[in-house]
Amino acid sequence: MKEKIFQVQEIGSLRKPDWLIKTLRNPNISQEAKKAARDDLAYINIKKMEEAGLDIVYDGEARRTEMYEYAVRNISGFKLTGQIRSWDNKYYRKARVIDKVGYIKPYHLDEYKSVAEIAKKEVKIPITGPYTLADWSYNEFYPKREDLIFDLAKEVINPMLKELVSAGAKIIQLDEPAATTHPNDSKLFVEAFNQSVKGVKAKTTVHICYSGDNYTTLFPDILEMKCTQFALEFANRDTSKLGVNRESRHGYSALEAFKEYNDPREIGLGVSDVHVDLIESPEIIRDRILYAEKILGDPTKIYVNPDCGLRTRSRDVAFTKLSRISKGRDLAKKEINQN
Repeated sequence: MKEKIFQVQEIGSLRKPDWLIKTLRNPNISQEAKKAARDDLAYINIKKMEEAGLDIVYDGEARRTEMYEYAVRNISGFKLTGQIRSWDNKYYRKARVIDKVGYIKPYHLDEYKSVAEIAKKEVKIPITGPYTLADWSYNEFYPKREDLIFDLAKEVINPMLKELVSAGAKIIQLDEPAATTHPNDSKLFVEAFNQSVKGVKAKTTVHICYSGDNYTTLFPDILEMKCTQFALEFANRDTSKLGVNRESRHGYSALEAFKEYNDPREIGLGVSDVHVDLIESPEIIRDRILYAEKILGDPTKIYVNPDCGLRTRSRDVAFTKLSRISKGRDLAKKEINQN
């Protein structure tokens, strides 16, 4: 059996520590010192991910304000407004689209270069996709919503991805948490993704967040996506029982659709619930991985990750969860190699 099976990867952001937040909010601290503080956190996050056993790393979005706000601050045509609640007690600043959107600069380029310089493991950079950027904004300029989405894809995201590839990026993840919130938009979402990655010579993956319908509304349109991997959540709806049978692992039923359509893409398998502090045992993570392998039949197609970004958890819980994921992966790999 090949050694490169069940590779463990990060999937999104990590919570920023109190010391960084206090530094960023202190008006007496220079912007240069604040940047240095963000750089320090990025270094810490990368090293802690590597220590936790991850094969593919990033800096936990340490240098970003937030996945949406950071992006729209760097795209022309947007004007930030007030805060709205995204989930629980978390808020983000929503923007108005008041003019044609445009590309200002490759706003993730310095991030990528810094991570690539520090990391000893393979690097993946997550980027908020065009569909979500449009969906989370007030459109006050474009007569048609789809024109905003496609302008973001073609005029902003695509040139930025190409600059990242020119700088050496090998794996790029587009984050699209809004993809499942409008069931009739699956074709539009897929077309916008394909425009974003057109001509991009890198491994492109898509991270699609929580779906109440088990991703079924995305089929069959999702099969036309020009991506290498679908990174999806499963653990959030799974049981806590051990076992590799359908009853114990009913949270992973969406995998059957990929099998039914004989889709060749990799699956980024969510094996840890990011909305609870419960630290899953390596054994249950093992069984979730083995059940996915049982359905898909090819362990090289399965990558392992939390359901979504771990910023919902404390840093201690987040890194412990990542460590448990790696240990569960090791158990699953051992099981596969013995058979």
